[in-house]
Amino acid sequence: MKKTILLAFDDSDNAMRAVEFVGANFPSGFNVVLFCVFDDTESLYSMHSPELSAYFLEQQDFFGALKEKKRKLLNTALERAKETLIKSGYDSASVTIKLKKIKRGVARDIIHEATHGEYHMVALGRRGLSGIKEFLLGSTSQKVLHGVRDSTFLIVD
Repeated sequence: MKKTILLAFDDSDNAMRAVEFVGANFPSGFNVVLFCVFDDTESLYSMHSPELSAYFLEQQDFFGALKEKKRKLLNTALERAKETLIKSGYDSASVTIKLKKIKRGVARDIIHEATHGEYHMVALGRRGLSGIKEFLLGSTSQKVLHGVRDSTFLIVD
């Protein structure tokens, strides 16, 4: 049975470096799940604040267009990441794309996926916050590192 790597992905350069690292350093005997959490602009439509509702209703088409553009950008980046892994020797069937709407927060959604799936390793790119900003704000990679149990963890700088 092949082992499976959960590779947290967004459309950033750091995420692509993580894809390239996995492709170059792990044998193609693994399965890879490219896991992407995306913002849900639909939740903006359900806001019932009197000050905001009229604005969001007025701009609904604009927000819908932004959502669609972001989804296309993510799909393009995910397909490029899959192609990178295939060029590195992975079989097309062993690379899966999983795109999910944000539910609890990016880090918490990655942790949920990692702990409820059959993954042997979690990999993601590091955003590159300074030490002070990371200490004050936290980073997705740090949150995931501290939240995932019983799995190997890889942060690509």
